[in-house]
Amino acid sequence: MLAYAADLGLFVWLRGPVGLDPLTAKALSFVAGCSVAYAGNALGTYRHTTTRGPRQYVIFFAVNIAGALVQLLCIALSHYGLGFTSQRADTVSGAGIGMALATVLRFWGTRTLVFRGVRGVRGGRGEGRVGSWTG
Repeated sequence: MLAYAADLGLFVWLRGPVGLDPLTAKALSFVAGCSVAYAGNALGTYRHTTTRGPRQYVIFFAVNIAGALVQLLCIALSHYGLGFTSQRADTVSGAGIGMALATVLRFWGTRTLVFRGVRGVRGGRGEGRVGSWTG
């Protein structure tokens, strides 16, 4: 949720007051959101992973690039293909529809490609559940 807020907030700010075009604004907000999401996954949900480091971040970043491309495609299709050029339309297509589709892709990729050596996560090493943030 924090990563989504960072992504959306930065996108709206870059698209609005800063005046960047929608694709550049989305690309920049993606990098911020991706970094926040990795920290949340590595320190929270998948904190029991057996491996950590730059390799996992690179794979995580690649999975998120694929998700970002889905979002950018939604914005490009809406803005340039369908002619919905308002800031609101860009936000709905990128942060609404695009984010929903990208979230499915990111969830699958994070779970199966990045943190696959996690003990206690279905589909990882073991069949239990990950505990709460408080242990």
